[in-house]
Amino acid sequence: MTKIKSIFACTNCGATSPKWVGKCPACGEWNTYVEELVTKPTAQEEKQRSWKGPQSGNQQARAVPLNDIQAGNTQRLTTPDKELNRVMGGGIVPGSIILIGGQPGIGKSTLLLQLALQVSATTLYVSGEESEEQIKMRADRLGGSRSNCLVLTETNTDKILTVAQQTGPQLIVIDSIQTLSSPHIESTPGSVSQVRECAGEMQRFAKETNIPIFLIGHITKEGSIAGPKLLEHIVDTVLQFEGDQHYSYRILRTLKNRFGSTDEMGIYEMQSGGLREVSNPSELLLSQKDEDLSGSAVAATMEGMRPMLIETQALVSRAVYGTPQRSATGFDLRRLSMLLAVLEKRGGLPFAVNDVFLNIAGGIRVDDPAIDLAIVCALISSLEDVSIPSNICFAGEVGLSGEIRAVTRIEQRIQEADRLGFKEIYISKYNTKGLDVDRYGIKVRTIGKVEELYRALFA
Repeated sequence: MTKIKSIFACTNCGATSPKWVGKCPACGEWNTYVEELVTKPTAQEEKQRSWKGPQSGNQQARAVPLNDIQAGNTQRLTTPDKELNRVMGGGIVPGSIILIGGQPGIGKSTLLLQLALQVSATTLYVSGEESEEQIKMRADRLGGSRSNCLVLTETNTDKILTVAQQTGPQLIVIDSIQTLSSPHIESTPGSVSQVRECAGEMQRFAKETNIPIFLIGHITKEGSIAGPKLLEHIVDTVLQFEGDQHYSYRILRTLKNRFGSTDEMGIYEMQSGGLREVSNPSELLLSQKDEDLSGSAVAATMEGMRPMLIETQALVSRAVYGTPQRSATGFDLRRLSMLLAVLEKRGGLPFAVNDVFLNIAGGIRVDDPAIDLAIVCALISSLEDVSIPSNICFAGEVGLSGEIRAVTRIEQRIQEADRLGFKEIYISKYNTKGLDVDRYGIKVRTIGKVEELYRALFA
């Protein structure tokens, strides 16, 4: 007979306790324990599960020397979506399980349904949130349906895996993991134990059948994926789909990837007919203006292996109240405070009595320290009310002593600026080692300190 007991589980890390505790001893968070009813199935019930994978329980486990293991070339499933291939490291690895998280309405379901309609492989699209008619309406908006895209509206994991075993798809999409429920435990869908159990069943099925599975995950108000932190450890790849509701651009970032780099980024543009790949983001992230205005500077940044040129905008005005305001959109506010302190100390510029507002055009967030030089130029430009020519860009990191430090992949940044028609680029003088500046059509200017930058552009 199935045993039912009550336990308390942490919604942050998934740790369990037989009684309620205020502070989780595992992760240190307060008031995260919730009560759940769990069941432990008997051995007879375990044998009666609806889906049966390859039977490996009779095989005896043995250790294999590392030198005897043959590393084969994994054949990835290449999709027509080049941005997704870039983020995934070249394509989808068979047997992998990928988790995509993002805010409600950002386009997660649209991205994966569009993928299911584009790939030539047979795809099983499982939805626990929408009906078949809703999925059909969205598919018609995205460009029509295909016979190799199978739709299943179900939340029971046993029934889903049984249908998957019968149809034999080459790709499975689950929308979403928080709506699934396993009949083997007594708990509500979306709870810590249900999410953990359902993700574990999907992982076992993916590894046994070599079928890749995409999982859509909801996020909490703090921005993390809902459910236990164990969910991100179970999956092979964690993708974050983000963007501003007021902008049409969407960013697909890699937070974890066991089969590729975690520095890649894919850019999409949301249109009425679905998501469009943005192969050249530099032209979209640079604003179109008729005249040069103060407070604007162009930075040459890198996202993974992709060079991009983005526009930084700054506004410096006299503080109305006693305490000056500091606001940054798309950039770390603490780093902005550091740059202002450097300009105040090393350059003697009166930023302490002014309000400072900083914005990265396009609604994206950039963490590359190479945009420090462009931000410093935009701040000085707004303070002095002197415009910077639109055919000049910058790439350099600013240190605490006011020095301009070298950045990585400087040649790719210069090539991107040259390709887009810029006339000059300012870089650190420490980046010139082994750099042939004569091979580029753009003029490369080198500087070593913030004072030299001020004299070159604003004196």
